[in-house]
Amino acid sequence: MDAFRKLYPFDSHYLTLDGLKYHYVDEGSGEPLVMLHGNPTWSFYYRALISEFRKTHRVIAPDHMGCGLSDKPQDYPYTLARHIANLEALLDSLKLERMTFFLHDWGGAIGMGCAERHPERVQRFVIFNTAAFPASRIPFRINLCKLPFVGDLAVRGLNAFAGLAPSMACAKQERMTPDVKAGYLAPYDSYAHRVAILKFVQDIPMSPAHPTYKLVEDIGRGLSAFQDRPMLIIWGEQDWCFTTEFLAEWQKRFPKADVRRIPEAGHYVVEDAHEQIIPWVREFFARHSLT
Repeated sequence: MDAFRKLYPFDSHYLTLDGLKYHYVDEGSGEPLVMLHGNPTWSFYYRALISEFRKTHRVIAPDHMGCGLSDKPQDYPYTLARHIANLEALLDSLKLERMTFFLHDWGGAIGMGCAERHPERVQRFVIFNTAAFPASRIPFRINLCKLPFVGDLAVRGLNAFAGLAPSMACAKQERMTPDVKAGYLAPYDSYAHRVAILKFVQDIPMSPAHPTYKLVEDIGRGLSAFQDRPMLIIWGEQDWCFTTEFLAEWQKRFPKADVRRIPEAGHYVVEDAHEQIIPWVREFFARHSLT
């Protein structure tokens, strides 16, 4: 872990959930910003935004159970419902109100699922390459990882999912220095530590028969509760997974949203373009002040 610590200079905090440690960053003071990562990243993904916005806000960035610096139990219900419940427990324990959610990848469904349980507590949204509604398709390479035995070998045994993500998800490869790549991969350094990465892939619901499908469907329907909340959507257009078709779906559901498209950014849009993103978010906050 030491190789990347200078890039991630934040104190670690833990919430104990059923005897397991749920890690989160809690930096700065003021209006709370909650930053939710996806798969196979962790709160390290948001390090540039945490460093910047802790100057003026309180920034909370958890690691979903099984990810980052959280515990990685082998026998655990790594489902969307459980991730939502864990986030809800964290926000309740910190007594957070009037929050702004930053959502990326699986963070979209997890964050929106939690927000719909507490709509009065989430005031603004910043959306990055994600979904919170059923998808009609997923890329072949991800679908392959859902297959029994094949997924276990590729994702956990060969580290194909997390190991290839830095090159496949980041458009500006010059940013994926050895220390940065080490930061992304450090928590996932063994077969056992990659359990949640596979479980996230297996929990992608592609048909109504999947146990998580109804929940994702319900979350998609519930998005209408936030029609009048300020929303900034920032999209990396080189994302081969969350393509611009997903962006179009967000725009259809939130026609008032402020949209920023970044043609030269990929799925790891914050990694590729945080210099552009920070002033856009500052401007968004100025136009939609909570005070």
